[in-house]
Amino acid sequence: MNVKQFVKQHRDEWKQLELLSGVLQKKRNNFSGTDINQFHRLYQKAAQNLSYSQTYFPKEEVTLYLNSLVSKSHNLLYKDQMTSVNQIRYFFSTKFIGLLLEQWKFIIVALLLFTLGAAGSFFSVVNDPLHIYSILPAEMAQGVDPEQLGSNDGNVDSSLMSASIMTNNIQVAILAFAGGVTFGLLTVYLLIYNGIIVGALAALFWHYGKTYDFWAYIVPHGMIELTAIFIAGGAGLLMGYKLFVPGNFTRGFQLKQQAKRSVQLLLGTIPLFVIAGIIEGFITPAAISLEAKYAVAFLTVIGLILYIAIGRLKLMKNQAIRDFDS
Repeated sequence: MNVKQFVKQHRDEWKQLELLSGVLQKKRNNFSGTDINQFHRLYQKAAQNLSYSQTYFPKEEVTLYLNSLVSKSHNLLYKDQMTSVNQIRYFFSTKFIGLLLEQWKFIIVALLLFTLGAAGSFFSVVNDPLHIYSILPAEMAQGVDPEQLGSNDGNVDSSLMSASIMTNNIQVAILAFAGGVTFGLLTVYLLIYNGIIVGALAALFWHYGKTYDFWAYIVPHGMIELTAIFIAGGAGLLMGYKLFVPGNFTRGFQLKQQAKRSVQLLLGTIPLFVIAGIIEGFITPAAISLEAKYAVAFLTVIGLILYIAIGRLKLMKNQAIRDFDS
């Protein structure tokens, strides 16, 4: 059986399960015995279909769809109605991590596009520092003075700076995500352009022998900030790719499905931007040693790794429960 035959044979039952899930969510605890029996039957069949699809069609869109449908149905069938707080906790501790692991290839592509822009501008400015004026916006290029790096530490309005930085970064993420509707072209441009800016600045400070100092002011917030931008960019690239290559589904269906998934990825980055903004506003400009700033960067990386690792363990546990139920 190929994937088209598989979808055609079972999609009516999947649609019934979707519709019944919506009905049960609205009824909350007022379930009839008929509703429960039908829902349980459809859920078990969908779980079996998911197992089959994971075995024979692991890279197909239908596997992602079934995984989402079965997860939603499992939570509705076996868990108490979650409070808003529990829903938020579940999203950030489990759901968001699952989305990251599903779409990791697009996040890596976002990273590579950023790196491509950064490498190109870095080598350009290293060869001739005057290229900085043709690469960076005029206001930015004229305002950069490597000799003054750190001279204002401790003398800035950290709360205002933090709020401004968070707002700007979230706007960049939204644009990178929304660029997916342009078949990903705007997203590609934003990722490369942001890489160009960072690469050009890194080359300028390298020319002045200030590389160690420069990165001490970038990496404390940058590790989290860039991770969030790559996630948002990956969401936009995913949407653009599915519009280019809709597979067995229409572009309208793909836009609807991928937009929903991409919005969830984007929402998951907001706490990352908040943390990055706080660090950039309060720690980056603080009058502390460069080593301390690098230590903050190290802790943020460890935190990100632990967050993803713990979330992945929860996903594996939930998958084991679903496999047992089916």
